[in-house]
Amino acid sequence: MTKVNQEKFAVNMPDFLELPERKSKPRNTGITNVIDRGIGLRQAQDLLEIAANFIDVIKLGWGTSYVTQNLSEKISLYQSFGINVCFGGTLFEVVVLQNKFDEFRKYLQKLNLNYVEVSTGSINLPLDEKCRYIEALARDFVVLSEVGSKDPEQVIPPYIWIKNIKAELAAGAWKVIAEARENGTAGIYRSNGEVRFGLIEEILTQIDFNDLIFETPKKAQQIWSIKKFGHLVNLGNIAVDDVISLETLRLGLRSDTLETFHKNSQNKSMFNLIEN
Repeated sequence: MTKVNQEKFAVNMPDFLELPERKSKPRNTGITNVIDRGIGLRQAQDLLEIAANFIDVIKLGWGTSYVTQNLSEKISLYQSFGINVCFGGTLFEVVVLQNKFDEFRKYLQKLNLNYVEVSTGSINLPLDEKCRYIEALARDFVVLSEVGSKDPEQVIPPYIWIKNIKAELAAGAWKVIAEARENGTAGIYRSNGEVRFGLIEEILTQIDFNDLIFETPKKAQQIWSIKKFGHLVNLGNIAVDDVISLETLRLGLRSDTLETFHKNSQNKSMFNLIEN
């Protein structure tokens, strides 16, 4: 990753409020993984100038990177703000289908990428073979693997989720992404966007939630995750326009999570203090 002046991107906020603690980057918890659906360089610059401190990884969604003009410039821009970049897992799936893995790996290196996403949301790939790809990529890259199907009609039993997550972490994945698609209607959610509570709870009986990134493209899904797991939960598929909004949810600076983080604060008005 391009070296950056960390002081330049230090969080510059007032300090008179007591807020949940957020560590500076690089972070291992409280990860925000943003999805770039194809924004231009000027829009990317605008995003970074107001929210770079809150973004850990930017994913160039599905196969958009393959058709993006000025791709190198965009990657360099994100990296100059201390943000890791990866391609969407769908591009990896096409690579597998066309048997272009070596070319893909060289392409990532040419672009100076150090993160890669490995998914099987749209293809059938045996777990052991997927893990071999993870092992091979983990030698040179930080691997984000993804578990779950993009087909909202396909319901994967919890024990399969657990088996796959354990295997992919053991193969070298840094974090495992819980699939939801970019619209939050598959994987860990029902087709109407409702959380599969039982599925997630059963997964977490054997998996540390810090090893997971929950895809939460919808505000209601973000709120549920933060209330359930706290402000340091790892969240993915965050829209460019939702980065600041998500950070306020993490800190209780939006009504949806205000009481979650501040209900125990002293509720005293300076105008009602009685002098002894």
